[in-house]
Amino acid sequence: MCNPKPSSSSPLLSPNRTNFIETSNKTIDDLHCSDVFVEDDDKELRRWPTLSEAVREIKAIGKISGPSTMTGLLLYSRAMISMLFLGYLGELELAGGSLSIGFANITGYSVISGLAMGMEPICGQAYGAKQMKLLGLTLQRTVLLLLSTSLPISLMWFNMKRVLLWFGQDEEISSVAHTFILFSTPDLFFLSLLHPLRIYLRTQNITLPVTYCSAISVLLHIPLNFLLVVKFQMGISGVAIAMVWTNLNLFILLFSFTYFSNVYKDSWVCPSFDCLRGWSSLLALAIPTCISVCLEWWWYEFMIMLCGLLANPKATISSMGILIQTTSLVYVFPSSLSLGVSTRVGNELGANRPSRARISMIVSLGCSVALGLLAMLFTTLMRHQWGDSSLMTPRYSSSRRLHCR
Repeated sequence: MCNPKPSSSSPLLSPNRTNFIETSNKTIDDLHCSDVFVEDDDKELRRWPTLSEAVREIKAIGKISGPSTMTGLLLYSRAMISMLFLGYLGELELAGGSLSIGFANITGYSVISGLAMGMEPICGQAYGAKQMKLLGLTLQRTVLLLLSTSLPISLMWFNMKRVLLWFGQDEEISSVAHTFILFSTPDLFFLSLLHPLRIYLRTQNITLPVTYCSAISVLLHIPLNFLLVVKFQMGISGVAIAMVWTNLNLFILLFSFTYFSNVYKDSWVCPSFDCLRGWSSLLALAIPTCISVCLEWWWYEFMIMLCGLLANPKATISSMGILIQTTSLVYVFPSSLSLGVSTRVGNELGANRPSRARISMIVSLGCSVALGLLAMLFTTLMRHQWGDSSLMTPRYSSSRRLHCR
């Protein structure tokens, strides 16, 4: 018998077969490793944060939310200064100003604020992923969106008196409110620039300069009101102009910081037709966010409208305006927390670290529960003292006593 030579084409020993077996073994090893990684990722996404991780995350959130809280309190003090000068002018002006601010919040400020927040997740994730050009493009698109939205809103504001009378509001109060909102109309366009710029800076973890600029603008707000209301005796229109002027000052300060600090250089994109394309992702976030913000704001502002239908609208609208200022103070803290968490989560998701984003979410929920309990304790313990401190002028004391018995 002869022993045949092994054929080179034998399937068991052929180089192709050998390569196939080696490749198969490598593929199996890779699949096994990827399964291990997936299991590790699942464990990371499902586990609770350790104490050290929670403390570290609280510090990271605090670096953003702390200055945001100070900014919110400064802007709140600006609103209180305006209310004080409205109270100085008299009960009618305070009621008209409160009604006008309520109408402006419902039809304008809530819409602008809600649409602007649609850029926050895009900018946060773009910064985390180091896609700086997308950051600049989103800023430009949001500014265009807000400016185009402000045009129909301003037309509505020009016809505010007719709308208020149609809803059964007092004619005298409606006339004063109409005057106030006419002089507040430029504020829509300044906020269309200011809101996106603040979000643009915050998503890059730049918050302290916003606080400093807000402090300067609020400090200027007091002499502006005194000059326009007391010195030039411009009445309720002077209060409205001072509010607009303060927002303009804040925008100029923030823009100057952005320009001279070169923060914009990495993300700057020359205006082009790219701003007019790719709106689907922005609108997909901006519209639902706008709806949620509007529903949240309108709940309070509708109460002011309903107060205008009561027997003594001057007293009830004025008192409700002060009540809403009180809730605005309490709202500053959870709002600042949400802004900080939104930035943290966006940055971590953009950097492809979903487990850290989940830790931020868990820690923020614990912080929000603590803030809610503290807010409830503050409003319960301070309800009588706060009511007494809401006394603005002797002219307003009778209406306050009527409502706060």
